[in-house]
Amino acid sequence: MASNKPNKLAFLSMPAPASYVAGLGRGASGFTTRSDIGPAREGPSAEVIAEAQARRGEEAEVEPEQFQDPDNEYGLFAGTTYEADDEEADKIYDFVDQNMDARRRARREAREEAEMAKHRAERPKLQQQFADLKRGLSVVTDEEWESIPEVGNLTRKKRRRDERSFVVPDSVIVGDRGKGEYESSLDARQQEHGGFETPADSGTLTNFVEIGQARDKILSLKLDQISGTATAAGSASSVDPKGYLTSLNSVVLKTDAEIGDIKRARMLFDSLVKSNPKHSPGWIAAAALEEHAGRMVAARKLIKMGCEQCPTSEDVWLEAARLHNNDDAKVILANAVQHVGQSVKIWLAAADLEHDNKAKRRVLRKALEHIPNSVRLWKETVNLEDSIADARILLARAVEVLPLSVELWLALARLETPERAKAVLNKARKAVPTSHDIWIAAGRLLEQEAYVEGKSEADREKELAVVDKTIEAGVRELRRHQVLLTRDQWLKEAERCEEEGSPRTCEAIVKATVAMEVEEEDRLDTWVGDAEAAEARGHVGTARAIFAYALHVFPDKRDLWRRAADLEKAHGTRESLDAILERAVHHCPQAEVLWLMWAKEKWLCGDVPRAREVLEKAFEANPESEQIWLAAVKLEAENGERTVARKLLIRARTVADTERIWMKSAVFERQQGEKDQALETVAAALKKYPKFAKLYMVQGQIHQSRKDFAAARASYAAGLKAVPKDVTLWILASRLEEPRARAFVDVLWAEAVAVEERAGGAAQAKAMLARGLQECPSSGLLWSQAIWAEARPQRKARSVDALKKAQDDPLVICTVARLFWAERKIEKARQWFGRSIAANPDVGDTWAWWLKFERQHGTKEHQDEVINKCIAAEPQHGATWQAIAKADENMGKSVKEILELVAAALH
Repeated sequence: MASNKPNKLAFLSMPAPASYVAGLGRGASGFTTRSDIGPAREGPSAEVIAEAQARRGEEAEVEPEQFQDPDNEYGLFAGTTYEADDEEADKIYDFVDQNMDARRRARREAREEAEMAKHRAERPKLQQQFADLKRGLSVVTDEEWESIPEVGNLTRKKRRRDERSFVVPDSVIVGDRGKGEYESSLDARQQEHGGFETPADSGTLTNFVEIGQARDKILSLKLDQISGTATAAGSASSVDPKGYLTSLNSVVLKTDAEIGDIKRARMLFDSLVKSNPKHSPGWIAAAALEEHAGRMVAARKLIKMGCEQCPTSEDVWLEAARLHNNDDAKVILANAVQHVGQSVKIWLAAADLEHDNKAKRRVLRKALEHIPNSVRLWKETVNLEDSIADARILLARAVEVLPLSVELWLALARLETPERAKAVLNKARKAVPTSHDIWIAAGRLLEQEAYVEGKSEADREKELAVVDKTIEAGVRELRRHQVLLTRDQWLKEAERCEEEGSPRTCEAIVKATVAMEVEEEDRLDTWVGDAEAAEARGHVGTARAIFAYALHVFPDKRDLWRRAADLEKAHGTRESLDAILERAVHHCPQAEVLWLMWAKEKWLCGDVPRAREVLEKAFEANPESEQIWLAAVKLEAENGERTVARKLLIRARTVADTERIWMKSAVFERQQGEKDQALETVAAALKKYPKFAKLYMVQGQIHQSRKDFAAARASYAAGLKAVPKDVTLWILASRLEEPRARAFVDVLWAEAVAVEERAGGAAQAKAMLARGLQECPSSGLLWSQAIWAEARPQRKARSVDALKKAQDDPLVICTVARLFWAERKIEKARQWFGRSIAANPDVGDTWAWWLKFERQHGTKEHQDEVINKCIAAEPQHGATWQAIAKADENMGKSVKEILELVAAALH
């Protein structure tokens, strides 16, 4: 009975579907080989593959070319014409993209820089963390370096010891036994000649006395041979017997390596001269090698062969003359002239061999017969002439032969009289119209004539005006002949004229050329930069000329006048400074700073009446100028005219009527002891200017000096109510209310720290200081307090942080200088005090600290230098400086006196 169950293996004998590909579900694909040609089936179609990929959840690949135009292989619009409109549109789009990118670039770069700075602040490099320690290594002395112990084993690991041992043979022990022994006896057997017997391997005896005698005998025979009166040929010997032994000391012993190198080089040079005998450098090198090896005879022989093989090479003849003595060299150079008579070097070398000027002149004149067109030969010949007349005759002949040599023309002009020099320069100008040196020489000649003694100022000015016209004509002619020197080249020529003592020619060159190659809108900046660069190079005359021309073009530029005045103040005379300031106020009468500068210079010169006249003229030009009124008051007050000063202040309050004039009036009355009048002036001023904080300060200080603390408190309170953001007013109020100061110092961190320190709360002061540094991370005053708040070992590291956060702050730099002072590093402290002054010379406390330092460690010269610089800087600020300078009892004291008081008060 047959079973009805289906056979599970029957599908193996079934034929595969038409589109079946083994492993298609795993990503396989059908392929056809050469053996499958014929009965092989085709692979699945694209639809079948897509259906299978869809069942697996894969996306069908999109061919990039399926959307292309079948008629266009490269794109839909590739066949169209790219016209000018399309190009313009593309440029516009590119321009817009560039502008958008530039607009975002600044913000992007700023954001990136901020992020980078924050990252570096949070995660500094190890190099930055140990920077202060590395800087400290620069002061380590040699003794401290040598005292550093050697590095030991710090790994705390026990090292394995080599416990192997070896047995020493007996022969080694026996052999080493006699190493440390000494022989204490000599062989007493003495020979008849006085020597000792020395046993040798062969059994013979060596007598050192006989060896010494034989050596002396051989040396004497050698000397006798070389010092004979006649040689075998009958000629006198040229060997110096006395200098023979001395010459032996100069013999250089060469090592085997050097000898080997010389031999190899000799073989190479020998091959070179044989393969190419007409190559002169080969003969010269071969002779130099033999000279280096000490074989002078061989060297001379080689160079002689070189002269025979290369008779037209001047270098070979010169080398041959060098290798021979003076007499032989003359013969060699005489032969050289026969072959290379046109060589200037040969003739000059022949002249150098002569020791008599007459013989040298004879050689050089013979050379000029062969080479008349050599400028160098003419110059050497002229230099050997003893008389100016002979030199003039030679130069006259030289310029006839060489009319294009500017050097010879100028040399001839220098030897002639002024009138004949003009004729010479005119001929030179016609012969060489492209030389600017001739025109400059002509200008200098005219300038020298103008300064001849006995001429009036009018005649001198006329002749100097000709210098300007000559240089101007020269520049014009050079342009006509296509000689285009740049503006920088002309300025260098002007500086050269200044160095050689021709300031008017320098000025003429600047006038004629400084405006070349400069755009109209850039003229002022360019000329100022040129003048400053010339001044930096030490050419004050050139800088002065540039400023003079710029002021001629821009007479109404007050800043330009100020720069010119500063130049004269630094490098000129009082007369030149007075002249430039007088011209300045004439052209810029509204420039208050120029009037004040002129009046101050007159005052410093001791000419007080002239200073008053200047200020009177300034009043006429600027009747409402606050600075001029106050300058006049200061002038009268400093010179003891108190009544005049008071009248000027009353008049100033009427004419100018500014808040600062009212404040100065009150201060003046307070300094004169008229405190009631000062309070009346302040009260009148506050009605007009209730928002001016300094009026409240003056009022409060007057009450405080009278011990009327209630009135002072009321003045400060009124000021704080009117001007709540004025820091100084808050500080004055806090110091008045020292016990209750904490209520006023929420934002005045520095004063708050000082209050806490005075109260004895060091911890509270440090906490307050930390809060202040968080709010004001770049405050130099807070960082200075932070440095001193640290213990001595930590101050150095704290100062490094301060310098990073508050760069170029004078208070921080002064604090660092004081740290070096405390460590007895005198030179470094002096350098850092100088840096602090350079950062801000207006801080008087820094000057006082520097003077205090020099009083302790410096010399009298150092102290005078600090005082003089402080007087020139005239500082106005500083906590201690302002407190002392504005005290009533110090009214009228000079800067030097205030400096002394501040230095004494600092501790």
